[in-house]
Amino acid sequence: MVFSNVSRPVTGIIDGVLDRALVLGYTKIGSGLRRRWWPADPDPDALVGKRVLVTGATAGIGLEMARAFARLGATVHLLGRNPTKVRHCVAEISAELPGAEVIGEVCDVSDLDAVAAWTSNFADRVPALDGLVHNAGLMPKERLVTPQGHELQLATHILGPHLMTERLLPLLRAARGASVVFVSSGGMYSAPLVVEDLESNHDYNGVRTYARTKRMQVVLADAWAHRLAGTGVKAESMHPGWVDTPGVAEYLPRFRVITRPLLRELADGADTVVWLVATRPESKPGHFWHDRAQRPTTFGWQRSENPAKVRRFLHQVSDLTGTSKAWS
Repeated sequence: MVFSNVSRPVTGIIDGVLDRALVLGYTKIGSGLRRRWWPADPDPDALVGKRVLVTGATAGIGLEMARAFARLGATVHLLGRNPTKVRHCVAEISAELPGAEVIGEVCDVSDLDAVAAWTSNFADRVPALDGLVHNAGLMPKERLVTPQGHELQLATHILGPHLMTERLLPLLRAARGASVVFVSSGGMYSAPLVVEDLESNHDYNGVRTYARTKRMQVVLADAWAHRLAGTGVKAESMHPGWVDTPGVAEYLPRFRVITRPLLRELADGADTVVWLVATRPESKPGHFWHDRAQRPTTFGWQRSENPAKVRRFLHQVSDLTGTSKAWS
């Protein structure tokens, strides 16, 4: 390998430059270089006897994650909101990986009543859960609301995943070594934590709301990590870089046309999540990852999140989901 004899401090400098130069670090160039020095792959049987749930798993990165977890021996619960797509994806992975145990789950993550009903049913069927990956995501151009009246992106990226995590905590603790991962976006760097208008009632913009809710995911994951310290359950967030997904094609067609030669393949985007769940590395406050390494949650010119603002955000999430306010 080109970098096999290069010292760790030097590769660290190169890695940092890649991380701050978006066109380099977020594209396939960044992962192509970093894989020359990043931590080892999980053992081929790392997840044998383990159980992993992936939301938003009927396309793109989510489907690729489900496939990768199955390759490592996990029982995979593939969750989507469309029953036909769920059945098709389960059949696709089962045909590709004979002997893999892939179980279809149907739930609309944005519908809090549906999440409550589905988690109750899931807990009746499953004794423990080793991995929970919150991957479901979208970016509608117009402001849409859920059956409970919540803005759709907030519900899909924050409220539904939070409620699901809360209700599945007994299963996660029962695994005696579980991981919860929120799939965020590098776009979160462009947005501060907004607590005055969580529901995006004023001057809605799909891309801006997406970035804001992705920032919220990073804050929420860090709060969960603090709350779960010492329980055997890890909580983290990550961003996959710029990946050629159906979502990018649908919501950001112009961006895709411009960047397509540099976009990552699906397996590349799924890699860090699979690695986090399979290896459970040590994680420091911030708990934000990209390309198998922790990354800062702010750029150099940005201030860290105000603790009072974070507390206000967490209490709002708890209120909107009817869940515990037992935050650190």
